[in-house]
Amino acid sequence: MNNPGKVSYLTVDDEEIGQRLDNYLMRHLKGVPKALIYRIVRSGEVRVNKGRAQVTYRVLAGDEIRVPPIRLPEVATQTAAPASAVRGGESLPILFEDDALIAIDKPAGVAVHGGSGISFGVIEQLRAARPQAKFLELVHRLDRETSGILLIAKKRSALVAMHEMLRNDHGMDKRYLALVSGVFPDAKRAVKFKLFKYHTDDGERRVRVTADGQSAHTVFYRRESYTQATLLEAELKTGRTHQIRVHLAHSGFPILGDDKYGDFALNKALPRLGLKRMFLHAWRLSLPHPLTKAPLLLESPLPDELQHYLTTLQGARTGKQI
Repeated sequence: MNNPGKVSYLTVDDEEIGQRLDNYLMRHLKGVPKALIYRIVRSGEVRVNKGRAQVTYRVLAGDEIRVPPIRLPEVATQTAAPASAVRGGESLPILFEDDALIAIDKPAGVAVHGGSGISFGVIEQLRAARPQAKFLELVHRLDRETSGILLIAKKRSALVAMHEMLRNDHGMDKRYLALVSGVFPDAKRAVKFKLFKYHTDDGERRVRVTADGQSAHTVFYRRESYTQATLLEAELKTGRTHQIRVHLAHSGFPILGDDKYGDFALNKALPRLGLKRMFLHAWRLSLPHPLTKAPLLLESPLPDELQHYLTTLQGARTGKQI
């Protein structure tokens, strides 16, 4: 933890290799807003091996990171998650766990890690609940308002193996359910808009479609059609930030309740109609086990509030797709 009164130095150990600089700093500077971390990195106050670095820099073993004085009186009043928050999976249901990984059924509204004004997220809660654990790292991310399956590695070898699957499309099949505005005309559609990720001045992530962006590939399957909405299954072929949300919005079918890329006028009416969150849920994930290679299939049913909203649409349904 950084001493707020003076410059401090952090050294990257073997268990932290490969983390982005911003994520590394958020883990060590608990309670410091993400916007401030971005500001001190971009201003050059943070130094890596005596040189400037970008927030996207991935740290290496032995890197020495200079952290400037940070004074945040209000941080002292923030509290960490109590260990009981995840004891027995009561608040964060555990779908699967063994010596290599944990699969959590993340609720909507819960961030996967601290930052952006919140003291802790899923990973901080787990670490607080399991102080004896030597290694707990996120395998991937879910947006705060997205519910469903989230993987945490318990060993570095498992983390490396699962990251390799994600980078090279080696066996990890991730499926989401999304309810979109409008009647989706195709039973199946492949979308390959390139995506460019950027950050707003306050450090919030945003993504837009650009010709020179990173390649991104999503396959959408029509599951069920309603009068003015469609339930889609999304198969992620790549794992870019906000990929499903931006691909759908750019295609003219924004996700209901999406406060970043959605139909804002429609979103205002949704709570009155019974939908109070973004309708995006990570419902199925299959992969070979990262260490044993045995097939592993994980499923998370639609949360009650999403299923209830679908039930209210049944009377207006125009047709059903298998």
